[in-house]
Amino acid sequence: MTESTPTPYYRAHLFFCTHRKPPDNPRKDCARYDAAALAQYLKERIKEHGLKQVRVNTAGCLHRCSLGPVLVVYPEGVWYTYQNEADLDEILDSHLIRGQPVKRLLLPERGENVEAHGSTS
Repeated sequence: MTESTPTPYYRAHLFFCTHRKPPDNPRKDCARYDAAALAQYLKERIKEHGLKQVRVNTAGCLHRCSLGPVLVVYPEGVWYTYQNEADLDEILDSHLIRGQPVKRLLLPERGENVEAHGSTS
């Protein structure tokens, strides 16, 4: 009997950090960038393009607070930052449709001065 790799449910699965820190916390969080609304925007754009094998979900803290807002695309594990709908449209067109990550929006590689917080508060 041979072991096989399971088929993924989705060709691409996007997780948008929408974590909100307490108002008195001085550290940034993705919710302050309107991440939930921007996730919904990309979800609608993906539907308009008929990309049925692409799923958008919101997530809690992804521990890249200082680099936010952030989203990650699996199964590749490509991490992005974005600021607006135009950035998300570029990720849609370049990465999700043509298969080419958007280099200018990539987060730094692990260990390249990345602030990762061990706590979500």
